[in-house]
Amino acid sequence: MHNTTKMSKLFAAMVLAGAASYSFAADTIKIGIAGPKTGPVAEYGAMQFRGAKMAIEQINAKGGVDGKKIEAVEYDDACDPKQAVAVANKVVNDGVKFVVGHLCSSSTQPALDVYKDEGVLMITPAATSPDITSKGDYNGVFRTIGLDSAQGPAAGNYIAEHVKPKIVAVVHDKQQYGEGIATAVKQTLESKGVKVALFEAINPGDKDFSSLIAKLKQANVDFVYYGGYHPELGQILRQSKEKGLNAKFMGPEGVGNDSISQIAGDASEGLLVTLPKSFDQDPANQALTQAFKDKKEDPSGPFVFPAYSAVQIIADGIQAAKSEDAEKVAKAIHAGTFKTPMGDLSYDAKGDLKNFQFVVYEWHFNAPKTEAK
Repeated sequence: MHNTTKMSKLFAAMVLAGAASYSFAADTIKIGIAGPKTGPVAEYGAMQFRGAKMAIEQINAKGGVDGKKIEAVEYDDACDPKQAVAVANKVVNDGVKFVVGHLCSSSTQPALDVYKDEGVLMITPAATSPDITSKGDYNGVFRTIGLDSAQGPAAGNYIAEHVKPKIVAVVHDKQQYGEGIATAVKQTLESKGVKVALFEAINPGDKDFSSLIAKLKQANVDFVYYGGYHPELGQILRQSKEKGLNAKFMGPEGVGNDSISQIAGDASEGLLVTLPKSFDQDPANQALTQAFKDKKEDPSGPFVFPAYSAVQIIADGIQAAKSEDAEKVAKAIHAGTFKTPMGDLSYDAKGDLKNFQFVVYEWHFNAPKTEAK
């Protein structure tokens, strides 16, 4: 009998503990972080998760949002469109109303279709395809990065005005992001009177680029713009050097990470890349940059500060709206200007940043990138 009493008291305590932890969970604000933890571009996902989690940690350390702590809920979409839809549905089922993500444009688009139907607010720190916001038919989509319709011209203008190549090829990987940015670069070059001799496509995941390189050599190409991600460009750079193609290469922010140096070796030296500004180098961000370094985390990736800023905008939007209703928060974000480590950010009617600039960098093998002159 004595044991039974003990057990029933223990059971009652457990039930109470369960109830207490449940009520605490309801007192948190869930923010989903959705991007690739696995797959060929997981390195970019790591930047996104790192930035968003640091923002959540720092906001919580200062007391959270209106006294409530933010709870990170992490999702892996592997930058795969089908997996992104599954993730988006899980976000909805989990009752998460705010999402930082997704990362690749090709997975952001199908996830957004789910969020539109379900009223989930999404801020992508990395997806640059204009299609994501071009319809302007959903109030709850934002980004903390610029568009390919700005990145393409930034690259094209730099090529025309500073590089002045003789024979140009533009290559892409047939995906929404890669083909979109490549097309924008081609159009900009042609509008500047620079002829694009070859406009070629490769398949994502390809490893052997000998036929492409043979075509480029045959056409005497001295400059190649590549739209896509680093795994393929790294191989193209390495194989081009092996096969004696002496051309300058350039790519978008999807190629600008340390893996390109690991894949291409010294063939990555001199690669031109358009990237968001190096916010970690800004003296105003010294304390935040140090906070990453103290955790042995790299603050320099292109999506770290945009992901941090996305969390901050959601938190500030909730405070401005005095509500956790996603629609009210979206209205507050559209109406506001937000102080972030990226500077003061404000939005147009479509959810795109009003003043975002891409910077052209020169990549170096075994040395930090430098701003291109």
